[in-house]
Amino acid sequence: MAASCAALLALCVSLPPLLLVVWKRWRRGRAARHVLVVVLGDVGRSPRMQYHALSLAKRGFSVSLLGFCNSKPHDELLQNDRIQIVSLTELQRLAVGPQIFQYGVKVVFQAAHLLWKLMWREPAAYIFLQNPPGLPAIAVCWFVGCLCGSKLVIDWHNYGYSIMGLVHGPSHLLVLLAKWYEKLCGRLSHLNLCVTNAMREDLAENWGIRAVTVHDRPASFFKETPLPRQHQLFMKLGHTYPAFRARTEPSDPGVERSAFTERAVQSGLVTRFGGRPALLVSSTSWTEDEDFSILLGALEKFEQLVLEGARLPSLVCVITGKGPLKEFYSRLISQKHFRHIQVCTPWLEAEDYPLLLGSADLGVCLHKSSSGLDLPMKVVDMFGCCLPVCAVRFRCLHELVKHEENGLVFTDMEELAAQLQMLFTNFPDPSGKLNQFRRNLHESEQLGWDESWKRTVLPLIVDT
Repeated sequence: MAASCAALLALCVSLPPLLLVVWKRWRRGRAARHVLVVVLGDVGRSPRMQYHALSLAKRGFSVSLLGFCNSKPHDELLQNDRIQIVSLTELQRLAVGPQIFQYGVKVVFQAAHLLWKLMWREPAAYIFLQNPPGLPAIAVCWFVGCLCGSKLVIDWHNYGYSIMGLVHGPSHLLVLLAKWYEKLCGRLSHLNLCVTNAMREDLAENWGIRAVTVHDRPASFFKETPLPRQHQLFMKLGHTYPAFRARTEPSDPGVERSAFTERAVQSGLVTRFGGRPALLVSSTSWTEDEDFSILLGALEKFEQLVLEGARLPSLVCVITGKGPLKEFYSRLISQKHFRHIQVCTPWLEAEDYPLLLGSADLGVCLHKSSSGLDLPMKVVDMFGCCLPVCAVRFRCLHELVKHEENGLVFTDMEELAAQLQMLFTNFPDPSGKLNQFRRNLHESEQLGWDESWKRTVLPLIVDT
């Protein structure tokens, strides 16, 4: 009897530690193949974090992607069984109290909400976090990592405080607090990635943070669009946007025509329409760091040149994106009454955007960078589609745009206007600069995102 009691007592004493060991081993095994990807912003407008999720899933990880679900992500991500999108709630700015109080309430709410969402996820080996926005996400993700044994990976796209400085000024209290927080908490990560060599050097010299440069690369769906698919896209967009519709109806009822292409209904053969307009695309976030007035002024000069008899085509200018200044500039556009330029500002479905870039003749990028250390993802996408670019100059743009090789760099409205005139004179000219840039992009044989990720990021997380 005594022996039985002793055995029972020994079992009771040893069982909890044994269960704890078993639970930890089960948890570690589960966590090893699970990754949390966190965006304290719109998932649909965070392509780089979508690409991280897809590359992780392709290597056998299960992925929980947390962020705001304001716009639709790419179908490839939605259809992947290894990726679960977890919606975060976005608190809108309060209408009462001083600005710093409103901001404080928002930060506290986001911190508590993100902590709750993360703690209810299954164990993860890594937490991949986009910065910015990093307040309060860096501290929350670090804390969860400490509790759950997850390693924090910060992907530095820019500095959050520098973006806040565009609105409040560099010496504002909120900006100074954000900089202090970002610099302090940024050192808590296990691994740091960044988008340019210039940012890597700045993180090392001024922040004491060692990072690995992972340049943005185009995803596989950014490529030149076949002519039949271009026609389908133009016809689809033409239902909503007049700029894509044919200027004149074809006399032959067996021909279907858009502003750029025509299709023989019986044979299905698609050809480019003679005398077609040039298609220019600019993807913008309609914010202070993208001076849209530069493009608008260049278009005015282009219109004047056409009226004066220059050998230039009519122009369809498509400006995609969402942002706070969109309505303001849309009103300015409507007041111009262009005769040879049509401007439309659609918000495209995720699947249509790559098709549009792959169908365009020229891209224009107005991104300047609040820190001068990040590169525009929109240019990466354009280059994936072999689309030449005119981009506004800033500090580290040379890491992406090679002037006179894959595009042109400008500093002001006059320079952009001169570049548009040069590129579109005698359009479409197979021997012109525009086609030379396109050939150079063809021959450059760029690495795609996934192949680049496999070479740079995968070894970092496999070896740790």
